[in-house]
Amino acid sequence: MVVRLRSLILLLSISLSPLLGRSQICESGLGYCDSDSRLSSKILIKGGTVVNADHQEVADVYVEDGVIVSVKPNIKVGDGVRVVDATGKFVMPGGIDPHTHLAMEFMGTETIDNFFSGQAAALAGGTTMHIDFVIPVDGSLSKGYEAYVEKAKLSCMDYGFHMAITKWDDIVSKEMEIMVEEKGINSFKFFMAYKGSLMISDELLLEGLKKCKSLGALAMVHAENGDAVFEGQKRMIELGITGPEGHALSRPPVLEGEATARAIRLAAFVNTPLYIVHVMSIDAMEEIARAQKSGLKVIGEPVVSGLVLDDSVLWDPDFITAAKFVMSPPIRASGHGKALQAALSTGILKLVGTDHCTFNSTQKSFGIDDFRKIPNGVNGLEERMHLVWDTMVESGQISVTDYVRVTSTECAKLFNMYPRKGAIRAGSDADIIIFNPNSTFHISANSHHSRSDTNVYEGRSGKGKVEVTIAGGKIVWENEELKVVPGSGRYVSMPPFNYLYHGIDKADENYLTSLKAPVNRIKQSL
Repeated sequence: MVVRLRSLILLLSISLSPLLGRSQICESGLGYCDSDSRLSSKILIKGGTVVNADHQEVADVYVEDGVIVSVKPNIKVGDGVRVVDATGKFVMPGGIDPHTHLAMEFMGTETIDNFFSGQAAALAGGTTMHIDFVIPVDGSLSKGYEAYVEKAKLSCMDYGFHMAITKWDDIVSKEMEIMVEEKGINSFKFFMAYKGSLMISDELLLEGLKKCKSLGALAMVHAENGDAVFEGQKRMIELGITGPEGHALSRPPVLEGEATARAIRLAAFVNTPLYIVHVMSIDAMEEIARAQKSGLKVIGEPVVSGLVLDDSVLWDPDFITAAKFVMSPPIRASGHGKALQAALSTGILKLVGTDHCTFNSTQKSFGIDDFRKIPNGVNGLEERMHLVWDTMVESGQISVTDYVRVTSTECAKLFNMYPRKGAIRAGSDADIIIFNPNSTFHISANSHHSRSDTNVYEGRSGKGKVEVTIAGGKIVWENEELKVVPGSGRYVSMPPFNYLYHGIDKADENYLTSLKAPVNRIKQSL
């Protein structure tokens, strides 16, 4: 009841903010507050250990007007500078989440977190940028883009867009060009699942891969065999399995592995880089490892839920408890998460997202009699940075510099934002977190900043906590207080041709040379 009340108050504060004025948005009970008058454009972070993906050093960080001006020991400043003591703590780039769905219309409803509540939650957890997926409207990329531009007017931190492709014709092909050349979108997602709605055919996937290659865009796939999943769902219903456990049983790891292998082979056929979103199983991970070993340019993205949860929760006797864990691909049986952690630690999997796609208990209850109607999605934007640290760094599986790489820098590089994003260096955006490795965190729906009334990580505690978040050069999270306003976020345009495209032209040349064709044959008259 408390969480629902918080959500209602937040919704009202957002909807009324244009009428009340920005100074009226502060709600201490929610932890959201307009604090423009308290924000300084000049900040000195003193005495912390500055961590980048390639090195760490004890140094001060001086920020002015939203940009990092200097990183070196013993920086001296004058008056009018806010000084933050980071002694004994890590100073790191803010997290970048490569995979979110805010205000997404899906399965007959819309995700409960919009561009304000979702981003506010992210900032409280140390993530200072995310890349959201634009869903076309009636197949139109332009209409979808316009819709998401409107949705994003509530944003309170930096964000970018991926674009989904759900049909194919000459108009879509031309719109892809416009998205890349004029709108700052450098990645396109293809759903191999969700038959009857978002799912595309192999023929469309091939056309899309070719177009991505010509534009220098990164092709992304949701890898599950949609036809087989549809068959699996029918099988479960016929067996009388209608609850959340039927969701996992209907789409086993083998179907994720098959689709991953198929997408990799089609991308290899076209010779274009490929990004596999939300890798959830050993089956998919092993296909990615095999491809990388053979020299293919394939990126694997695990999500937090796949790293730390197992599917036993889907068998909980309470429907709401079980339904909140329904997502696709599904959370897997015990053992898959550990294998994905190991793959992340060895570099097979490159960066961690969340697939933050939240629905409340009422929405999840749409499928109380049929698991196929349960809206798919879990939370994670606020929890990602803490859980990755506790799971991967505290356990000794990755270093502190690797932590920065998998939560921020690799994403910045893949989507051509580095070193503006993903680095603590002079000239980079002042998106910074101060992380205390000796503090502790606790996760609960009663205290999180998402509008959802549930949390799939409910009750989890661990070591390491984001104590300060600086976004765009302003302190937005400090002393457990969140100070953000709708409309203060910025859209980040992302250019094409990331580092994965290096060598693609040469590989094409080698391929053409290897054909030894066409053969010049002497035509003889008969």
